[in-house]
Amino acid sequence: MQITSIVAIYALFWVMSAFLLLPFGVRTADEAGVEKVPGQADSAPVNFRPGKLAFRATIFAAVLCALFVANYSQGWVTVDDINIFGTPPGYEPADG
Repeated sequence: MQITSIVAIYALFWVMSAFLLLPFGVRTADEAGVEKVPGQADSAPVNFRPGKLAFRATIFAAVLCALFVANYSQGWVTVDDINIFGTPPGYEPADG
C-alpha cells in the first residue's frame, strides 16, 4: 500500500472519528447550571473544546488506520469472510 493511500485513509478515519466523538463530553447550559445567552438554542454546548476533540479524533483515527493497514497487509479479514449472501448464481471469477 502506498503512503498516499495510507494518508487518504487516515484522513477519512479522522473525519469519521471527529463526527463520532463530537457529542461526548459536551454539556448544555442547563446541565452546567450556566445562564443562557438570549436566543441561544437549548441544545447549544457550553464547554465545546475543539482542540480536545481534535486530539481525541487524532488518537482514535491513528488506531483505526493502523488496524486497517495491518489487516490489509496481513489479510485477517477479507471480502470472502464478510460475504453473507454467497456467490450469485451464474457468477464465475475472472481469475479462473
